[in-house]
Amino acid sequence: MTDLELIFTMLGEAATTEIARNKNAQGFLKNKRAAREGGSVAGGARRQLEAKSGRKVVTTANYLTDKPKLPPKSK
Repeated sequence: MTDLELIFTMLGEAATTEIARNKNAQGFLKNKRAAREGGSVAGGARRQLEAKSGRKVVTTANYLTDKPKLPPKSK
């Protein structure tokens, strides 16, 4: 993850937290809505930076494609 990706991730998390607090989000559905709005804030900021800089923040070179395999759950 590049520094910019980390910054936009942190922006999304901070925006989500602020939106959830301001709306007093209680329960899964309201927090899910706040998370989508926070992600939208970070996504919009990323797209604006890409438009102004002429460079992509997320590229195939820095995007993780393989999901790590988790060990099976033991009972």
